[in-house]
Amino acid sequence: MRLDEADPKGLVRESYRIDGISGGECRSIFIDWALSLKPGVESDEALRVVLAEYAMAAPDHPMTKVLTEALVRPEPPRRRGGRAARLGA
Repeated sequence: MRLDEADPKGLVRESYRIDGISGGECRSIFIDWALSLKPGVESDEALRVVLAEYAMAAPDHPMTKVLTEALVRPEPPRRRGGRAARLGA
């Protein structure tokens, strides 16, 4: 995948250029970035491309943390016990 496909609006690139950017601001930019991916573009592959391009030079940047965390998949939900399991709610 090419970088222009992985970061079509340059949002991730620009986030690394902002001095003093916070984690919250990076999460907001991340959402905008994810919504800007074209249909058919695999988000995991795009994440790996932008991480390879930008994160190596800035491993402590808040955007690096956001992008890295986005690659981690949550555990599947576990069965709930008690009344909540019986009612299906």
